[in-house]
Amino acid sequence: MDRKITIGSRGSDLALWQANHILRKVQKLGLTAEIKIISTQGDQIQNLSLDKLEGKGFFTKEIEEALLNKEIDLAVHSQKDLPTESPEGLKIAAVSEREDAADIIVVRKECFDNSLKLGVRKNGIVGTSSPRRKSQLLAFRGDIQIADLRGNVPTRIQKLRDKKYDAIMLAAAGVERLKINLSEFKVIRLDPKEFIPAPAQGVLGLQIREDDHELFEYINKFNSEKVEDTVGIERKVLNLLDGGCQLPLGVYCIKEENKFKVWTSKADAWNTMPKRIYLESYSDEGFADKIVQKLKSIQPVSVLITRDLNDDSFFKNVLQGNGYKVHGISFIETKKVETAQTPQSDWVFFASSKAVDFFFEQNPELKPKTKFGVIGKSTELELKKHNRNAAFVGSINDTKAVGKKFAKAVGIETVLFPQAKGGLRTIQQQFEDAEKLTDLVVYETVKKENEKLPQADVIVFTSPSNVTSFFEKWKITSAQKVIAIGKSTEKKLLEFGVENCILPASFDEVGLAEAVFGL
Repeated sequence: MDRKITIGSRGSDLALWQANHILRKVQKLGLTAEIKIISTQGDQIQNLSLDKLEGKGFFTKEIEEALLNKEIDLAVHSQKDLPTESPEGLKIAAVSEREDAADIIVVRKECFDNSLKLGVRKNGIVGTSSPRRKSQLLAFRGDIQIADLRGNVPTRIQKLRDKKYDAIMLAAAGVERLKINLSEFKVIRLDPKEFIPAPAQGVLGLQIREDDHELFEYINKFNSEKVEDTVGIERKVLNLLDGGCQLPLGVYCIKEENKFKVWTSKADAWNTMPKRIYLESYSDEGFADKIVQKLKSIQPVSVLITRDLNDDSFFKNVLQGNGYKVHGISFIETKKVETAQTPQSDWVFFASSKAVDFFFEQNPELKPKTKFGVIGKSTELELKKHNRNAAFVGSINDTKAVGKKFAKAVGIETVLFPQAKGGLRTIQQQFEDAEKLTDLVVYETVKKENEKLPQADVIVFTSPSNVTSFFEKWKITSAQKVIAIGKSTEKKLLEFGVENCILPASFDEVGLAEAVFGL
């Protein structure tokens, strides 16, 4: 190609990094290219949060106009900023490999609290102007105060450094691309399956004129078909909901073993509780339509979960915030079992938050470099309350699979299992060498007398022992839907004749809420 290619980009550090990244790729193909900086509406208006801006394409419209006017030949966008439909005459020639799709919370060290979800101190001030981030933040931490934050990535970080916020939220991809040193802060990467990112977050969209067939042949060589498939589903959901930056919508899709797995969070407004659903499909055809239809068809019902719920319960707050009636009643109670001494081990593994509490309540003596493993994010958080961090977190609903994965992580080292009396030992059974394992009973469960059972359309069972205690007095009706937190609980329900239980994608309250919304 004889002509020089002009690449259009916004002027922020991140946008220019992205443009230069593509510039180098274009030059490796033997093309001559240069970058032209274009200011957009989103760059010019810094005093308003995104939900107060009108229309779509705040960060792309002016660049697309320059492309149509032939002032530039190639536009490099953060694809999450692009409207889902290109203007007539333009098309996406390629999407990049995906950088880390996650969000991160950057916390001033004096404002960090490891015992609280997200790591921000009680009533902390978190900076973000994203309606999506705001709605999910408030679902996880209703005490947090949210303050608008605009500007490029270095500007946002400087505002945190100047103590205008206790913490700020950023996309992990932007920080990684700019190689920003955040060692002066505490940085928490949020699991994108839990705190759901914007559609196509971490992906670059390369846009050209539709009739520029010559350039397409070059630029399409950069296209990642795998990423195109997954973000195509994410952006189709956004398209069907007619949304843009103002919509409190998170969609995250991965493809594992030829199966698409999608997590979705959508709120009506930034200050309302989001609806959450998780769906799987072997085909992307019509999958986005199914997700949107599922979101739109959610009807609030009454729910009983077999655990006592706190005021900060994610499960309770997101369901009640969407009109559900939620009852939290445990059918068992726990009692501490005194231990004479703590066997020394390389690892300590907890299958429940109760095991964490009863273990540390007895002031155990541990080896200085003891590592910890847990099942579920609630158990992980409980461990943090005792100033310990988990080196292994099993978060899927198949305990056997978690056990196999944990056994591989442990290798030849020894493991201590603080547990309930009569515990199922599913994790231990996945180890080939039982001699390096030690069980330590730290609590027992006993039946709790409950005189009344509230009416519920859905019953969520959170442990096999709760199943046993429940069925000693009550039965399930044919009209009630049943959710089991994992396979061990499902197996116990089968013993009582309950079939077709629904299993969540994860052990925690997020997974359980998704299962209820998905009914």
